[in-house]
Amino acid sequence: MSYNWFILALGMLLLIYLGFRAKKIASSEDEAGFLLGGRSFGPLVAAGTLMATGFSGWGFVGSPGAAYEYGFTEILANFFFAPAILIAILFFSNHMRKRAMGLGSLTLPEYIAHQHNFSPGWSRTLQGLGGIVTVLMMITLMIGQVRALGSITGQWLGIPEEYAAIMMVAIIIIYTATGGLAAVAWTDLIMVFGMSFAAIIVVTQIFGDTSLANIVSQLKAIDPELVNPPSGTPYGNFKAAAFLTLPWAFLWAAVVPYMGVRFLAFKETTKERDVALIGLPLGILLSLVPFVGVYVRSQGIMLDHPDDAMAVYLANYLPPLLAGIISLFIVFAMSSTANSVLHTMGSAASNDIRKSMFFKRDVKGGTKVTIHRIGIIIFGLLAFIFYITSPPFFINFLAYLGTGTLQAMLIGPVFVATFWRGNAAGALASMVGGFLSCTLLLFLTDLGWVVAPLVADVIAVFLYVVVSLLTFKVMPRSEMERVAS
Repeated sequence: MSYNWFILALGMLLLIYLGFRAKKIASSEDEAGFLLGGRSFGPLVAAGTLMATGFSGWGFVGSPGAAYEYGFTEILANFFFAPAILIAILFFSNHMRKRAMGLGSLTLPEYIAHQHNFSPGWSRTLQGLGGIVTVLMMITLMIGQVRALGSITGQWLGIPEEYAAIMMVAIIIIYTATGGLAAVAWTDLIMVFGMSFAAIIVVTQIFGDTSLANIVSQLKAIDPELVNPPSGTPYGNFKAAAFLTLPWAFLWAAVVPYMGVRFLAFKETTKERDVALIGLPLGILLSLVPFVGVYVRSQGIMLDHPDDAMAVYLANYLPPLLAGIISLFIVFAMSSTANSVLHTMGSAASNDIRKSMFFKRDVKGGTKVTIHRIGIIIFGLLAFIFYITSPPFFINFLAYLGTGTLQAMLIGPVFVATFWRGNAAGALASMVGGFLSCTLLLFLTDLGWVVAPLVADVIAVFLYVVVSLLTFKVMPRSEMERVAS
């Protein structure tokens, strides 16, 4: 086990080093230095951070587990993530980046407020509501990331899960609070290369040992539904539900704050096609990782918990040193989402909620950055405290509740408003309606964690358009919006 500690120490020291290298950008008087990495992301960094965060720990733990349990439904669904992210880059990122830059928006809730700035009161309400819900929903996702980090790192190092979790949380807090979004993106770039290397090793071993035809035949012998499923579970309750992963993942990449904020950080000269060309091979490689789940299942290995599929695979089919290196890259994958979510929560509290509550009391740039850093530290510690006091099942449910509700809440005033701008009343109705409808659908129906948010998206868009049209005479578009046009 000593070499595992050595591998982990090297990896974590590299991340901390990059965090301190990014401090020069993050500590500038301009808040964009910390919140948006100084709007400095070129094609390589942009593609790396989007793909690392997009696939993250789900790609290496959750997705193989889902493939083990549900078979080829997960293999199919997972292949839609990469094209969805690429479509968001090619056909949406530039529109939102230019609009946000013209408005001076640093976060997605602020982008909403600036686009629908009918009056200071409406602007503060929209930004504050966006900030508060972002914090509430992202803390649930962060708790799940802490649990996954503790579980995987603890098993790998042979230490208690809680010790592993607090160690990883502390490391993520250090480099994220030091370097802001630049540190998050630079470390993500290192992580995605490691994740891609791990994918190559895994796929080479699996298909060097067997063929896809053999895996299919063995799965049919175990359970025919693993190859020909009767429904799209867990994505939806009808067979074609997995195909809806494409529109769901596109909207998730475009409007969920910890993904969408990266579009605002693109350098002005960055070409979307270059980002997409770099992201394409990374996405293809990472989409292959769930084959671990069907491979382990085809070998007749019975697991109490499907999410153990990757750990069992590493322990049984790879040499210990190579398994240790890949375990580091899995920790990297989970950290890539954890650092993004932590930065997003800190930004929502220190920028959006602060401006909503104290809009007339501005502070100096250096003080703002200090407030941002304090927010990251507080939320990192809160996530650990909630992790050790919350039941595991509840955490897993709230993780996809958080992303789904944020998507439904923001689709109208972020996505639709980028192309057709309603007014503040439409934005508020869409945010409240999208949030409530998605929450109710996830709690009260069995539509699945992809179908339910998409239904809520339709409701939210309807509310945004209809309420805006009905109230334009008394609440016209803002002057700020016309200037930005």
